[in-house]
Formats: sequence, C-alpha cells, structure tokens
Amino acid sequence: MSEKNSLATSLRLLWEGLPDHGRGPRRNLSLEQIVTTAIELADTEGVDALSMRALAQKLDVGTMTLYRYVPSKGERLVLMLTAVVGPSETRRQAAAEDWQTFLTATATEAREMYLTHPWAIQTNWSRPVLGPASVADLELFLEGVKDLPLSDAEKMNLATTIDSYVLGLARQQLQWSNAASKWGMSDEEFWTTQGSILAEQLTSGRFPHQAALDEGAFDTSWDANFTFGLELIIHGVAQRVTPRP
Repeated sequence: MSEKNSLATSLRLLWEGLPDHGRGPRRNLSLEQIVTTAIELADTEGVDALSMRALAQKLDVGTMTLYRYVPSKGERLVLMLTAVVGPSETRRQAAAEDWQTFLTATATEAREMYLTHPWAIQTNWSRPVLGPASVADLELFLEGVKDLPLSDAEKMNLATTIDSYVLGLARQQLQWSNAASKWGMSDEEFWTTQGSILAEQLTSGRFPHQAALDEGAFDTSWDANFTFGLELIIHGVAQRVTPRP
C-alpha cells in the first residue's frame, strides 16, 4: 500500500471507524479491541514485535482476518498513537486555572505517556495523522495558553518546545534504565571500572571545573531533573511575555 493510500485509510479509520461490512463476513472485533491489544503487545515486547501475526495470535483470530480490519502496520501505529494522546480531565482542570499550571500538567502527562509506552518514542511524529483525539488535544492546548500574549505561531512553537523537552528527557531516562542489560553490568560496576582512571585525570589539573564539583553534584533523580528543566522553560516564557520598562 502506498503512503498516500495508507494515510487515507488511517484518516477514515480515525474519523469514521470501521466501514459497514456489507455482504462480507461479519466482523467480530472492534477497532478498540485491536488497538488496545496492539498497545499491550508493544508495551511488553516492543514495537518491533508488533507484527500482524503476533497481534492476530493475541486476538485469537487468523492473520488474514486481521487485514480486513487494519490493512498495515502503518495504520496500526497511527491508531495506537492517537489512543495514548488526547485531553484528560486533569489537563482540562489545569487549563481553567492558569497557563503555568496547564503547561506543567501537559508536560507531566506527556512524560508519563512516553515512559509508559516507550514504543511511542520510536515512532516518527514529524507528520502526525490528525484524528479526533489529536485535534481535541491541540484545541485544549490553545485553550490552556489563551491568556499568553503570544502570536499563533509562537504558541505552536511553545507546544513543540514542551514536547521536544519531554521527549528528549524521556528518551534519556529509558536509555539509562536499559543500560544495565545492554552493557551486561550494573551502574555500580560501570562507574567503579572507570573510577580510578577518572580520579587520576581529575587530580591532574587538566579539568579544574569538574575537579571542583561538589561530591553530590550528580546525586539527583530523573524527577528532579524533569522539574528543574520544566521550571526553566516556564520561567523563560514568563520573562518573554512580561512587559519591560
């Protein structure tokens, strides 16, 4: 199937659902069942395991039967992505308070989504297929930042900035959490192995700023890192929109 046809099929499924089966065999599955099962499979085994055959086995149907519902992996991923985004009650309430509260809630929920569904990081969001959930999500974002004296283009830039920050940090955290299995050694073993060489280099005088760091300079958490960076972004926005004398 061409990319153009795949896009058209994805849009029909997102906005119209499954077409009437007409005179063909009766459908016993719903799109929701297929998407939910696909998400569960990708969450536990990774997006590379999301083949038609594996998904059909999970749904207890024939592989060819599944093609009648969702023709390709491209459509499955589009449906999966739109299922894990969209307005939440927490963000709706935050939008009714102020833009700082709303941006904090938006970034926090996006981070949780990426950490819960790591496969979402592996997919290409550069050309999002806009279904009802995605359009409603953007509408909520514009509601949440309506009081910011920014142009429409700047508001779109702000949305991209927030997601880029969250996406990048979530990717780092997931890579860190998988590092032990990838390297075949624990964090403690990894840094202990480097410890003696690093200690020698840092006392050589070649790296004075690093040698002067406090002992607890690296004693932080991913949560603290996320909060610190988000506060910097929100503070920067506040500075941008504050009238200057």
